[in-house]
Amino acid sequence: MLQRTYDWMMGLAAHKHALFFLAILSFAESSFFPLPPDILLLPMVLAARDKAWKIAFICTVSSVLGGIAGYGIGYGFFETIGKAVLEFYNAVEKFESVKELYNEHGVLIVFSAGFSPIPYKLFTIASGVTQMDIVPFTLASLVGRGLRFFIIAALLWKFGSPIRLFIEKHLGKLTLLFVILLVGGFALIKLWH
Repeated sequence: MLQRTYDWMMGLAAHKHALFFLAILSFAESSFFPLPPDILLLPMVLAARDKAWKIAFICTVSSVLGGIAGYGIGYGFFETIGKAVLEFYNAVEKFESVKELYNEHGVLIVFSAGFSPIPYKLFTIASGVTQMDIVPFTLASLVGRGLRFFIIAALLWKFGSPIRLFIEKHLGKLTLLFVILLVGGFALIKLWH
């Protein structure tokens, strides 16, 4: 089943509308959707290494635009939408305690969230609630998300075939590692909570 899913993602990555799907996924993940765009970014770059920079660019821009939408959710729709997203991650109470950090360290927080595997959407919404200045928010998002996606694209571009063979050979172990990292991320959020 895992191999079929991998093959399906590789097939989707080669689809003529793959960039559109990546843009939608990147946008949604930055504001409300739980799955990271990496699940499509990786096979897309592996399937078309010559388009690595274009793929990373579309992923970055779409993610930052989604982050701005997340900011809008926090700014104008926190009670109706934003709180539900935070509740999904069990982060409502912790969010209340870190609001003050945004006054002093908002740019660093947004950059770190954009670059790391921490759910970025929590911080885009928090930035809107705390009414962080939108220009530094956008720039920090652009740099954090850009570094993340362009580093992934650069590594896959440089080492594409060996990495693809490695992934295909160790797919089960890598999936287990990804799940452990994902669960670990949620555990960190829970501890943060």
